[in-house]
Amino acid sequence: MTRTINLTLKIWRQHGPGVKGALATFQAADISTDMSFLEMLDVINEKLTLDGKDPIAFDHDCREGICGMCGVVVNGRPHGPEKGTTLCQLHMRHFSDGDTIIIEPWRAKAFPIIKDLAVDRSAFDTIIQAGGYISVNTGGAPDGNAVAVPQADAEKAMDAAACIGCGACVAACPNAAAMLFTAAKISHLALLPQGRPEAAKRAIDTLRTMDALGFGNCTNERECEAECPKEISIVNIARLNREFFKASFASTEGMDR
Repeated sequence: MTRTINLTLKIWRQHGPGVKGALATFQAADISTDMSFLEMLDVINEKLTLDGKDPIAFDHDCREGICGMCGVVVNGRPHGPEKGTTLCQLHMRHFSDGDTIIIEPWRAKAFPIIKDLAVDRSAFDTIIQAGGYISVNTGGAPDGNAVAVPQADAEKAMDAAACIGCGACVAACPNAAAMLFTAAKISHLALLPQGRPEAAKRAIDTLRTMDALGFGNCTNERECEAECPKEISIVNIARLNREFFKASFASTEGMDR
């Protein structure tokens, strides 16, 4: 049965990069518990627009938990209180009448605020450009069974490839590290034979790029794993470290020769 709730929202408002921001208070009345969190923000924005006020800027696209565009910190947790759930899949039935909800953007040096809750996550694109790909000859599509892949490796690669690049791992990490994201991109290629020829270069280039972009270092706090909406395991970070150490050793050995 559909019910409605009344909420107090404290939402971060910031008119642009480098401008001082602050939490602003809004009253959300008669919010249907069938709404998603983003639909609730749509209702607030519709009222603001009708009142001639500036609507709240926030990232969204597919609203199906696939694209990785949405994401804010809800009461201190990226994507909100539900485990394995993106913000667009979070429904208002998980909140109670009279609740106060604090809504903030991802906070990381590498994710500068564009406006309000919207942040610039193009740093992730730069990491992928540094090595999150394979180089193959163009032409006809190869036969799907031409390269044998063990079932266990295929499953692990698929688990890592589930990463949608939303940035919750960075927002959750006390160091604003992007290790889980980078590890997922490294892992799903390192586990497959198609990714092995460039594995060493990929590990070095992506980690160097990640550091240059201003992300912090991983200290195994595991907040990233706990808040990832696709539940990516930190086992992938261990795999990334092994790939990097192997690549660094091989590079040093080659220089000695």
